[in-house]
Parts: sequence; structure tokens; C-alpha cells
Amino acid sequence: MLFSSIEFLYCFLPAVLLLYYLTSFSVPLKNTVLLAASLYFYAWGEKKFVYVMVGSILLNYIFGLLVGHAKKHSKAGAAKLWLACGVACNLGLLFVFKYLTFTLTNINALFPLGFAVPQIALPIGISFFTFQSMSYIIDVYRDKASLQKNPLYLALYVALFPQLIAGPIVRYETVAEQIRYRRETWQGFHTGFCRFLVGLFKKVLISNQMGLIADKAFGINAVGTLNTPMAWLGAIAYALQIYYDFSGYSDMAIGLGKMFGFEFEENFNYPYISASITEFWRRWHISLGTWFRDYVYIPLGGSRVSTKARLVLNLAVVWILTGIWHGAQWNFLFWGVWFFVLLTFEKLFFSKQLKASDNLPFYKKLPGWIYAMIAVLFGWVLFRAENLSLAADYMGVMFGIGVASPADTTALMFIGQKAVYLAAAIIFAAPVVPFVRSKIDSLRESLGGAVIASAADILYAILLCGMFVVCSAYLLMSTYNPFIYFQF
Repeated sequence: MLFSSIEFLYCFLPAVLLLYYLTSFSVPLKNTVLLAASLYFYAWGEKKFVYVMVGSILLNYIFGLLVGHAKKHSKAGAAKLWLACGVACNLGLLFVFKYLTFTLTNINALFPLGFAVPQIALPIGISFFTFQSMSYIIDVYRDKASLQKNPLYLALYVALFPQLIAGPIVRYETVAEQIRYRRETWQGFHTGFCRFLVGLFKKVLISNQMGLIADKAFGINAVGTLNTPMAWLGAIAYALQIYYDFSGYSDMAIGLGKMFGFEFEENFNYPYISASITEFWRRWHISLGTWFRDYVYIPLGGSRVSTKARLVLNLAVVWILTGIWHGAQWNFLFWGVWFFVLLTFEKLFFSKQLKASDNLPFYKKLPGWIYAMIAVLFGWVLFRAENLSLAADYMGVMFGIGVASPADTTALMFIGQKAVYLAAAIIFAAPVVPFVRSKIDSLRESLGGAVIASAADILYAILLCGMFVVCSAYLLMSTYNPFIYFQF
């Protein structure tokens, strides 16, 4: 079930909110409602996969108990062993469902071993809930999270439907107290509902429109008739599509969390204003980046290593893993390698300049921004293309290499048809809204506040209601509603 679906908006969410607030006087009851709703939400598309997630929860609950018991009795060796077994089981589960088919296919291509290749369907969100489960047992081992003896609490942490299928990747220590002691407020509900509507707008009215352009460009490339203007437009459109798709879902997740009394951390911070690849990855998919930093990069030694060769190795491990986390395809692996090369180059040769540039005005960072955005665009072409050959063809066409047909009016036609959506996508990819908010707040303070505050709040409410009506109309009339991160 998608957040941006009529079933979710008009049936599932209202019913869950009603049941939840009817039982809000009791923490065990409202947690039971949320857990049952979350399991139903996950089982909506493929009922059999809910057993995979429940099995993962039980597995990590048991390993958490074993690690915690060993730690309590000062058995460091046993704690480390149980941790290793827990991590191995999590990775094994992820490997079977996500990478086994890819691995056997490539082994058969390289060696005539004739392995039978099973066609295994991918459980939605398996990478997200597996990483959350692993972080729990690792943090119990590190004494950064308290052992949870109530399996229902751990199940709610893993299965909580607002962040289940697309993150943010939440740490157990972040929500442990909230699961047991949270209190809902009208202000929190209002803020969360508004945040949800903003995310819905980003997903339905911007990402989907950008997706139509990107799909056309990559489809033309697949049949060999792409031209240079359309190639650039398609790459830009896909960069905007994936940003508004994923950040929109993150906004909806954070908003839903607030409606149920949870506080999730931010996952995006205007990545397309970045003036380096290092800055871009501080702003894009923040929860995944911090997960790899805390559980892979720092344990390997991070940047505090004695040699540059070891630093390069650490970065290589992190970015190869980041690439294949996104999927079992060669283009994802090379996407990770692409960013590894760029980040290594920046860290080895420009680390001081990058730190010094953090406080510079944007116009002084313009050359860096151009470099970063072009590099990111090529990364997204690798990410979107069906295979490496098509990615290479697409990039060649962007530079006029291997163009099979001359420039036509296709790009201009799409620009004309989607001009409003393109303009909105580009404008709101920059921190325009926070800037306007700060100006309104300053005006409130300088003029006494009451009239300005009331007018701004009324206008904002009308705008959000209008956005919701338009989104609903679009969802009713259109069948095009993809979600890129479902595959992860």
C-alpha cells in the first residue's frame, strides 16, 4: 500500500487514527493498534512476506536477549559471538532474498557450473527493516541501547508503518522511550498532518510529473533514438523525480510519526544546493549515510587511520556496500564506485578547501555546485539505466556521441507541457520555503504578530487543503504512481 494511494488516504489512515486515538488512554492498547495496523499495512500487497518480517523480528529479539545476557554476566566472548551470529543471520536473510539470484546468474555466466537459478520475489522494504534490526542488536552489544525484553515493543520498532518501507532508518535508541512513554498533542498532530500533506504534494504533483519525462527519455534511449537535448532533460527530470519521490515519502513518514506521537530524524536537507559530493552526501538520505558511517566506516577506522591507502580502502568498502544496498545489479555497484572515486578525490586533495567553503556565500561556491550537479546527474543515469550498456549509451548521447537521430522538438514539447512542474521542482529543491518562513516570522515580530500570524496561518491552511484536493483528483484520474524506493 502506498501512502500516495486512495486506499491509504481515505480508508486505512482514517481508520487507524480513529482506533488509535480511541485507545490513546492506554500505552499498551495504542501500541497494539499500531502494531496490528503496521502488519496489515505490510501484508496488503503480498501476505506471505509479512512472515519474513515477523521472522526477522523474532530472530533479532532472540539474538538481542542472548547478547544482553552475555553482556550482563560479563561474558565478552559470548556476547561477541552472539552478535556475529545475529549479524550473519540478518545478512544471510538479505542475501537470499535480494542477491542470491543475481549471484548465481553471474556465476553461471562466468563458469559452466549449471546452478539452478531461483526467481525470488523481493520483500518490500527488506533493506530498511534489516538494517534497523541489525542496528538494535549492535547497539545492545555496544551498550548504546537498552535490551528490550518485550517482543511487542521490538516488533513495533521494526514494523512501524510510517517508516517501514522507505525509512528514515530509525535507531532503536531514538524511539525506545517514545514507544513506552510518548504523549500525543494537538500541536504535534497538526504539524505532522501538514508535513504529511507537503510530502504528498512532492510525491504526487512533482515527482510523478518528472517521472513521465524521465521514463520517456530512458525509453527512447533503450530503442536507440535518443538525442542530446532530450538526454539532458531526462537526466535532470530523473534527478528531480528521485529527490521528490524519496524526500516526499520521508516527509510523509515524519509527518505520520508526529501524528502518532513519534519524532523521527530528518532524512534530506536540500541536497541539490551542494557545492561538492561530500556535501551532497551529508544532505541526501541522511539516515542511510549515518548508518554506514556508524556501523561500517568508523569501526573500520574511519578517517583516523595511519595511511591514505587505508582511508581509501575504508571508503571503498562503504561505497561498494552502499551501491549494492540499493540493488543486485551491476549498475548499482558502479554507481557506488562512481561516488567512491569522487569522494576519495575530494578527501585526498580538497578536504581543507571543502571545510573552508562551508560558510561561503552561494555565488562563491558556484563552480563547485556546477561540478557537483553534473557529477550527480551522471550518477543518476547509472542508477536509472537498466544496465551498464544503456547507461554508457545514455551518457554518450549527453555529449553528442553515438547520437542516432538529430535533435527534434521532443524536449521542447515536454518543457512546454511540464513547465509549471519543472519550475516548481527546481524552485523547491532550494531552501525557498524556510527563507519565506523566516521572513514571515520576522514580519510577525516587527508588527506585533497577531494579524500577520492569523493571515499566514489561514493562507497556509487554504493552500494545504487545495493541494490535498488536487492530489486526490490526480490519484483518481491517473494510474501513473510509481515509487522508486519500493525496490530496496
